[in-house]
Amino acid sequence: MTPIAIGDLLARRPTLIVPVGTTEQHGPHLPLGCDTIIVEHLADDLSAAFTVLRAPTVEFGVHSVSRPQPGGAALRHRTLHRVMNELIESWEDGAGVREFVILTAQASEAHLEALSTIRTEEATVQVVDVFGLDFGPLLDQPAGPIHGGELDTSLLLYLAPELARMDLALDFERYRPGHSRQLPQGSPGSVGYPSLASAQKGELLYKFILDRISSYLAGN
Repeated sequence: MTPIAIGDLLARRPTLIVPVGTTEQHGPHLPLGCDTIIVEHLADDLSAAFTVLRAPTVEFGVHSVSRPQPGGAALRHRTLHRVMNELIESWEDGAGVREFVILTAQASEAHLEALSTIRTEEATVQVVDVFGLDFGPLLDQPAGPIHGGELDTSLLLYLAPELARMDLALDFERYRPGHSRQLPQGSPGSVGYPSLASAQKGELLYKFILDRISSYLAGN
């Protein structure tokens, strides 16, 4: 978009959707950009539905696990925090954005803290962690881990089925809540139950997420 077109849209509603993904393994069956694919789809759909601007995707974040696999690339907490502060400051001062909606799909506490402590002069910042929503009966294992498990695998089967290798999916049950930074010994790079995933379930999950965020945008 040109600066003039962007300025016209911001004059109508000074809101910017900022998708923040990760480049992190989610087991042998999902692509490294799993989180990024989810938030990019959401950003596109919300931008179209509400005629609200969306920023280019920030494709790197703080990883939720500390055992990297080939291709993964992470930022430190303070680096992500600084990057986001500088971007938000630029958009607030230079473009007049007064409301930021940051979309992410990452359970890492450090990742979420880096996003939720952004400083602004006047603008509001709303961080939406997709995986932090209560999915209740939409999942067979709602209390289970989500790193390459039922939830994110279902979403990928719906959004980008050509990228999900279900022939390689492995359930891994050994998991201790509160210790997500360390994958359990023997984990294939994920924890959870991808065998419970389906495209039909992913469609229901995605529409639920989209509806929840849409309700927020509709009220502002």
